[in-house]
Amino acid sequence: MKNMIPPHLFLFCIIAMVGIRNLFVIKIIIPEPLNYSGLVLMITGIMMTIKVRKEFEQVETEIHTFKNPGKLVTNGLFRISRNPIYLGFTISLIGVWILLGTMLPMIGCVLFILIANYYYIPFEEKIMENTFGNEYQAYKSKVRRWI
Repeated sequence: MKNMIPPHLFLFCIIAMVGIRNLFVIKIIIPEPLNYSGLVLMITGIMMTIKVRKEFEQVETEIHTFKNPGKLVTNGLFRISRNPIYLGFTISLIGVWILLGTMLPMIGCVLFILIANYYYIPFEEKIMENTFGNEYQAYKSKVRRWI
């Protein structure tokens, strides 16, 4: 699974959601033009991930899931979530789901959340604990995993 980094999973989920929407339109639950409100969530989530990426670049630390970080980032969006990138991706996927307007594409959102919460995040937390020890434990005790 180390070949599937979170941005690739995010894109896979979008493609799967669109494919599901095009193959299995059971019932439209969010009609036009209400479904366009999903664009706001998509943009919000993408802006969150861009902001976090810039924070990582500013402090010159590693953003890649499977590489060791050089610094513990606790400012910016990390003050409200230990995982603002995953949160941003999830918000964007919810936006895609709303934009698609049917129930089944929600599978992509659920898939992303499950893999992030039970694979990526625990993997990263172990690295953070090994790298930053008590400093990370103190941060972890103050800031929730998602929000």
